Amino acid sequence: MKIGARNAVLNLLALGALLYFLWWAPANLDNYKLRIINLIAINAILGLSLNLIYGMTGMFSLGHAGFMAVGAYISSLLILTMDQKTAMWILEPIAPWLLNLHTPFLISLILAGLGAALVGWIIAWPVLRLGGDYLGIATLGFAEIIRILIVNLTPYTNGSLGLKGIPAHTDLWMTYGCFVVMLAFMARLMKSNFGNVLRAVRDDEIAARTMGINTFKTRVLAFTIGSFGAGVGGALMGNLITTIDPKMFTITQTYSVLMIVVVGGLGSITGSVIGSALVTVMLEWLRFVESPLTIGSLHIPGIPGMRMVIFSVLLVAVIIFRREGVMGRREFSWNWFFPGPKTGKAKEARGQ
Repeated sequence: MKIGARNAVLNLLALGALLYFLWWAPANLDNYKLRIINLIAINAILGLSLNLIYGMTGMFSLGHAGFMAVGAYISSLLILTMDQKTAMWILEPIAPWLLNLHTPFLISLILAGLGAALVGWIIAWPVLRLGGDYLGIATLGFAEIIRILIVNLTPYTNGSLGLKGIPAHTDLWMTYGCFVVMLAFMARLMKSNFGNVLRAVRDDEIAARTMGINTFKTRVLAFTIGSFGAGVGGALMGNLITTIDPKMFTITQTYSVLMIVVVGGLGSITGSVIGSALVTVMLEWLRFVESPLTIGSLHIPGIPGMRMVIFSVLLVAVIIFRREGVMGRREFSWNWFFPGPKTGKAKEARGQ
């Protein structure tokens, strides 16, 4: 069997295994485990979208939380019922045109992504003329501006009170369906000519410009696509939790996504998926350090926030001892399990 056909068959088998797991899990796992599995897929979407901006195009962005907020609010406002909106807006009346606005959840996800992409496109034009640390600071500032606008646009967002009782449509089929679409899109994108352009801009922008590449428009497009992914991820997360407020979308949220990208490997699609699983599971597993612990006669009181301290230490260790992350810039391949015959040059290099 040819390598391409073999890999296609293995991809179909892997997809079938995933579909079987999605069918099996709801009947055999408790709600807590299902929540973690959902979060892995959502964090993978967020990690992939930030990796497109930072790891694959070389733009150090700290604005992901802002785009997540835009997506979460757009989706939530579109699926809340008229009665819920009427009861929830108590500080100021809700905008009349927004009261009767209602769409199916899937449509709200698409509009959430498009809304975040539009905001990202608007922000990109002035911000992406900067570079390095200045770009990070500028995107961080715009993310905070978005959060402050959400707090103050009470007729549209309910201000600091946030939105509660959001109809829960997020399940394993929805989250992993969006994840598979995002994963397939990213894989195709990075194998295309545009993916090569992104790598060229990342590795040497001056050289890319001399080759005739419009580096600014390329960065704007990559930033906009990444913002779309952040909007969809934010919408899924808000719907999973069923409540959102502006405090959810601070710089801490961006750091969490950045951890996924760094741990998995900058520029690696596979790394973003692995990083999302590792970071999500570790953050949940480390919750035990925040609870009172008794070891024999020794009693250790619970310390709120200690899991983030420990996780931060582990992250620093990863950066020091394996700064390229788990995957570096490598991607998973079925060829790892089916090594081909060594060429003559390879044998010579190994002294054979």
